[in-house]
Amino acid sequence: MTIRITPGASGICLEVQVQPRSSRNQVVGEQDGRLKIKLTAPPVEGEANQALVNFLARLLEIPKKNIILLKGETSRHKLIEIIGLTELELMEKLNI
Repeated sequence: MTIRITPGASGICLEVQVQPRSSRNQVVGEQDGRLKIKLTAPPVEGEANQALVNFLARLLEIPKKNIILLKGETSRHKLIEIIGLTELELMEKLNI
């Protein structure tokens, strides 16, 4: 599994592919260099984006304010910045 992780302005940037309206919230794996995540929330009025931030904050054990959506507010493909974790810590918490 090779997920693109790059340095950001204040942390590390990670590309994510979101599949909304899933039966459960879960990390599925890698797809085209992106971390694929299934979410139960629908892609309506930012619900899936908020669910993504909540899910990642819980999974990575960091505050929600440390996860910033940089690109892809209305797309399945998103670029997020994670503040307060190194690339190695992120990979360990995601088991990749």
